Amino acid sequence: MDFGIAGKRALVCAASKGLGKGCAMALAREGADLVILARGREALEATAEEIRRETGAKVTTLAVDITTAEGKKRALEACPNPDILVNNAGGPPPGDFREWDREIWIKALDANMLTPIELIRQTVDGMIERRFGRIVNITSSSVKAPIEILGLSNGARSGLTGFVAGLARKTVKFNVTINSLLPGAIDTDRLRSNLEAVAKTRGVPVEQARAERVAGIPAGRFGTIDDFGAMCAFLCSQQASYITGQNWLCDGGMYPGTY
Repeated sequence: MDFGIAGKRALVCAASKGLGKGCAMALAREGADLVILARGREALEATAEEIRRETGAKVTTLAVDITTAEGKKRALEACPNPDILVNNAGGPPPGDFREWDREIWIKALDANMLTPIELIRQTVDGMIERRFGRIVNITSSSVKAPIEILGLSNGARSGLTGFVAGLARKTVKFNVTINSLLPGAIDTDRLRSNLEAVAKTRGVPVEQARAERVAGIPAGRFGTIDDFGAMCAFLCSQQASYITGQNWLCDGGMYPGTY
């Protein structure tokens, strides 16, 4: 299926590895021109070269911290009129809420709620004028089923979800959709670090924590960044113009709810 986004401009945040890389690769396979950013230049350049080699896509790189004012400014200078925006930032650390003071909470909110909202604010009107826009926020399955040790993520990402729910109903008539993509257990550095934290807390080997986590997934495996990226590319497609304000799980059936 041709998703109809060849030549569209896509700004993909935190794209050097993991979920962001999966989304960038999938969009490039559909012919989108990319601006990808991340804090670490070495990994970012390696990813850009891999995408170019596999897809032939035009890829511009930008080594910035998107959670800072300077990072957002430079990102929008590099891609001032994106047709596609993929909001993504590393999740806050796991832990006990008793350990988190105001500074820690503000950092989590800046990264996982306020930064995506600011990028949407700066780009959505241009999308409306051009009568095409696709915004995908990478959040977490925790917005549907909170994860005990990820309280910072539960709070910040739920705030973004609530904000998007209202705005997405206002933009869709202009062919601008806003959706969230919720990863379950996708095999990334983030997942591995969380498993290490769980193992340490419980006093068990990481291999045991990993096996127990897999056992709870109906698909019987962790997801891949290609699984995740394919869903992102579809939500950015011409065919997805009637989908907005939704939270799409990519979790191998792990969420037990009907709704």
